[in-house]
Amino acid sequence: MKTLPPVEKPAYLLAFDFDGTLVNPDDRPPTPVEFFQLMQQLRESHQSLWGINTGRSLMQTMQGLSESAFPFLPDFIIAREREIYTPNNFGRWLPVSAWNKCCEKDHKKLFRKHRRAMKRMQQWVEQETAAVWGQQEGEPAGIVASTVEEMNLIVHWLEQQLLETPLLGYQRNGIYLRFSHQHYHKGSALAEVGRLSGVPAAKTFAIGDSHNDLDMLDVSLAAHIACPANACLEVKQRVADHGGYLAQGMAGQGVIEALQATFSKSQ
Repeated sequence: MKTLPPVEKPAYLLAFDFDGTLVNPDDRPPTPVEFFQLMQQLRESHQSLWGINTGRSLMQTMQGLSESAFPFLPDFIIAREREIYTPNNFGRWLPVSAWNKCCEKDHKKLFRKHRRAMKRMQQWVEQETAAVWGQQEGEPAGIVASTVEEMNLIVHWLEQQLLETPLLGYQRNGIYLRFSHQHYHKGSALAEVGRLSGVPAAKTFAIGDSHNDLDMLDVSLAAHIACPANACLEVKQRVADHGGYLAQGMAGQGVIEALQATFSKSQ
């Protein structure tokens, strides 16, 4: 896969959550063909860049692009809600080194500092809930709850514990949670992409459906925010409260609807 023709001077930045927003594996195809046609049109008419802002790792995102039969690559991927990658001319994904190295360094330092506190959190989760506390490569800890209601309970308890652990935060997506540095999330990474591409928040569009999208659904970072009809209640409330677009369509159809509504206003 190759990218769309390069944009000499980008004017708009478009950021899409992946699972549940841009892609629904139950749909055929998982992402509507019309979405890719719209990306090509907006490239020509608005000099837009587009990318994926996801909780998936880079490898998981690449796999998702292949499984969903994307006809061309995005201009950027924000992986694990914080790492930034861009493709070269051969479609190979390269890290934005300065940002990613700083991100990794700050996370390692933070988790070393709070390892005792995290151990206490682990003990509570394992003793008081049916959730699973786990670790993966590159991640110090994560939680998988048995139900959304159980994760709501865990999050409520964690909020109190995190008052005593400066800069330690988390990213949640349904029943999944990963601990992270509070300065690195979908919003701050999107802001860095905007800075590097020279596109201001006033010309940035962001759409998502879950809790970990709330950081990028911030009108100080993306003036144009939206969510599909399948978004969680908290996301719908954020978008509504800040004058964003609540689509009637689910997942990819909602993305198309929101884009058409947003750019019809900009004509």
